[in-house]
Amino acid sequence: MIIGDVKRGDIGSTSAAYATAHLGKIKVGSKEYTPFGEDFATVNPYLGSDGVNPFVDVCKEEKKGLFILVKTSNPSSGEFQDRIIDGRPLYEWVGEKVAEWGADCMGDEYSYIGAVVGATYPEMGKVLREIMPKSYILVPGYGAQGGQGKDLVHFFNEDGLGAIVNSSRGIIAAYKQEAYAKFGPENFGDASRAAVEAMVADISGALAAAK
Repeated sequence: MIIGDVKRGDIGSTSAAYATAHLGKIKVGSKEYTPFGEDFATVNPYLGSDGVNPFVDVCKEEKKGLFILVKTSNPSSGEFQDRIIDGRPLYEWVGEKVAEWGADCMGDEYSYIGAVVGATYPEMGKVLREIMPKSYILVPGYGAQGGQGKDLVHFFNEDGLGAIVNSSRGIIAAYKQEAYAKFGPENFGDASRAAVEAMVADISGALAAAK
């Protein structure tokens, strides 16, 4: 599965072009192309439904999916996403829209419309999982940004599914970490493998302990 972390979102006509490029097909003369060939793309929802619906339309056609930015893992995300609107933080309102968009784009158990919620905000993740029970949650912030397995328990549903945990720097640059320094730069691949194994054990252990 290929996830394009492109954070697209624009006025309707431009979003339609982005959606086709990242998730759809385009015909040039007699030939058909899939420009980026992604299975999922991340989308910025802050232009509203005008900017999201063109992506949803392509997802329905192509059986592809989206991850809508709801509560991002970066430290300054709260400058806007945590603002209280009518008594509730903005990220909750966005989560409700994700559930609404997703209800019109369902698979067998989960929607094709998911959400991005950072591992660095586990309590917010718990609330958002309740708001979006049928959405996959893409969880950045594990590892290099400080997220740990114990922080991720509430991002999963009771079936043990529903979350995709992302670790980029923590795996790609594992050889730079003290725990994996013994591998050295020349064996960066082995260091990355060890980091992945540690990540799987951390998350699996946290989920087992929570049962």
